[in-house]
Amino acid sequence: MRYVQLRAFHYVATCGGFSRAAEELHLTQPALSDQVRKLEEEYDVLLFNRVRKQVTLTPQGERLLTITRRFFDNEREAFEYLAEGRALRSGTLRIIADSASHLTHVLPLFRQKYAAVTLSVLAGNTETVVQALQRYDADIGVLGTMPDCGRFEMVPLGQSPIIAFVARDHPLASKESLSLQDLAVLPLVLREDGSRTRTRLEEAAHAAGVTLSPAIVAEGREAVREIVAAGAGIGFVSLAEFGEDTRLKRIPLRDAAGLVMEETLICLPERRDRKLVRAFMELARTARAEGVLPGTASAGA
Repeated sequence: MRYVQLRAFHYVATCGGFSRAAEELHLTQPALSDQVRKLEEEYDVLLFNRVRKQVTLTPQGERLLTITRRFFDNEREAFEYLAEGRALRSGTLRIIADSASHLTHVLPLFRQKYAAVTLSVLAGNTETVVQALQRYDADIGVLGTMPDCGRFEMVPLGQSPIIAFVARDHPLASKESLSLQDLAVLPLVLREDGSRTRTRLEEAAHAAGVTLSPAIVAEGREAVREIVAAGAGIGFVSLAEFGEDTRLKRIPLRDAAGLVMEETLICLPERRDRKLVRAFMELARTARAEGVLPGTASAGA
């Protein structure tokens, strides 16, 4: 097995096909295909299913990919180590967050100290954040509530209550608050399965003996916001994520003590000592200790 063959497999697997992988590696597609073919022939294993120009991993390929992710991530870490402080003077830190609002107090601090570092921020729900970290597609995750698996280094950022919100001209906009019982008969606009905000809300309702039936299920926080702004129902979000939108009116939820989202930075233990990851996590810890980060906010209108 040669390094170039393993690299060829890894790029085809992570890029989703031979053509895109060839572009990334600056190779011709036949040359890349030949490297993968030789790897498969040498070890008598089928790594990809090739059907009508569609490429998918076989079970053997899936297992090899988990190994090559660690291999090439370690390669990058070795390069950063040998380059000493260069990682803090250049490079890219990849962050995936269930809401960019969780980062608003940390990102400016990091940029002031490490201005040459490129920050890549992607959005996702709890499931996609965890998957991205486990696949090494991201370095740091930001979640409103910790997943059950628990295999992460964590830096708590604060807490924020879950609130309801409606369009400014909605009949409910005059309400000072809503109860969980009220929600049972109202048109709810909820996020997709996998959203921790939705999960926490449904858990609280269940504990109160209330069944919530969404009128609309929307993919992503922005989709919920636009649907609610159009007057189609009631949405839910943590107060920290509500932001400023003159089209919307927030409404606190009463009888929902403990219904909060806990904003947390997370990373895999094996990646915590990478220079950029460690620098970002330590900066967040310092900011929290010094009171720079907000704690539990008020849910008032």
